[in-house]
Amino acid sequence: MPSLRLGDIIPNFSASSTKGPINFYEWQEDKWVVLFSHPADFTPVCTTELGRIAVHEPHFTKRNVKLLAHSCDKLGTHVDWVNDIKSYCLDIPGEFPYPIIADESRELAVQLDMIDQNNKDSEDHALTVRALYIIDPKHQLRLSMHYPASTGRNVDEILRVIDSLQLVDKIPQIATPANWVPGEKVMILPSVKENEIEKLFPGGVDRVSMPSGVTYVRTTTNY
Repeated sequence: MPSLRLGDIIPNFSASSTKGPINFYEWQEDKWVVLFSHPADFTPVCTTELGRIAVHEPHFTKRNVKLLAHSCDKLGTHVDWVNDIKSYCLDIPGEFPYPIIADESRELAVQLDMIDQNNKDSEDHALTVRALYIIDPKHQLRLSMHYPASTGRNVDEILRVIDSLQLVDKIPQIATPANWVPGEKVMILPSVKENEIEKLFPGGVDRVSMPSGVTYVRTTTNY
């Protein structure tokens, strides 16, 4: 199948999960979704990831974001794994806050472009790529991250990206620079003409002089 690309619509699907059956579009409602896959249950790096994301669940909720994990193991082992995760991450408040999809047939993993292509036809060795997708309320893929098995995800970076995506949806004339966090300067897009800036950003704009003489680095904190 062709690879999922930014801007693609995530297809609807139905699946079993640790919190009951899921029809993705109905479950998503009008919210953003972070959908992230793991090769298998009872793996150490993934255990830390699911735990830290669970701890940070309130930060996702206040951003109108739902969380959905995916693994190709059985539903029963997912339940046992959740108990291990809660035992390892003692600061998870209350019940485990988000569902983990069971995908024994790997059909969903193939549909969502999560299968390791080198082993996709081997039942013994086919492992899901450690993919993380950020999906907007219109089911559009807005960000894709793929991690090697040796490197755990950074939850703060996931939240930072969501903040950026939601901000540029609100103000389409801007982009966020490297290492940006909310409250810092944003970049005004080159497509915005100089005679439009005062109306769009009446609070002021900073312009950076470049050796080229081209004025294209324009920033503002008034957004």
